[in-house]
Amino acid sequence: MPSNDNTPRADRQELAYLPVPFPKAPPKEPRFAALRTWWQEAWEEDGVLRAMWEDVLSAPEDGFRYMAPWLRAVLMVAGVSFIVLMAKAAGEVVLEGLHQLLTAVPKVQVGGDTSSGVFAVVDQPVRTYIAQHSAGLPVAASTVYTLWLLTGITGLVLGYLSRNNGVRAMWAGWGAASVFMVWTATPATSRPIAVGLAVLAWTVLSAFAMRGLTLRRRVGRPARPARVSVKPEIHVHVPAPAPAPVVEQHPHSGCPFRD
Repeated sequence: MPSNDNTPRADRQELAYLPVPFPKAPPKEPRFAALRTWWQEAWEEDGVLRAMWEDVLSAPEDGFRYMAPWLRAVLMVAGVSFIVLMAKAAGEVVLEGLHQLLTAVPKVQVGGDTSSGVFAVVDQPVRTYIAQHSAGLPVAASTVYTLWLLTGITGLVLGYLSRNNGVRAMWAGWGAASVFMVWTATPATSRPIAVGLAVLAWTVLSAFAMRGLTLRRRVGRPARPARVSVKPEIHVHVPAPAPAPVVEQHPHSGCPFRD
């Protein structure tokens, strides 16, 4: 029966090739331990996140001019991005509306008797002139006629509201072009009457589009004199009193003398 005695003896051979146990690996740090440490340090008294949070809290009192530079940069980037997105959305809406308008324009008849009354005296010659001179253009004559109407309406409305010289110049050019088209497309027998009515209508509408326009040179009003508050005050110069003479006693006589 084998013995369980492990006492070393002379007749016992030790096995030198037995494997040596590996040292135990150091325990791993918990996951996100470094991140948690940084988070705690960032919210301490002098931490980065603590300073940024204080900048955010003091922003309403400091105003846009004196707030933290990083916060002002973030607000400016956000504002510019918002304006760009709004402009893009508005541009898409305007372009879609303009596309629908221009695609519906070819239904308008140009060169035909589609108007009546006094307005037809100006409108029908303009339609006829556009139909005759827009044959080789890449756009339809109806599109040109619609753009002509939009230009006149824009010049009339914006000239009345904004009083801008550029808009007034556009209105004047539109009126001159309209009178020229009426003169060219109207038969010779009735041309003077048609041109006269066109000029009269354009002049009446110019009273609104050219509102506030004057040929007189504007002279600025004289500046008001500055208000100076006069307070009668009397300043009397009082001289400083002269120092009194020093009287010394003579050591040998009892008579005083002056220095």
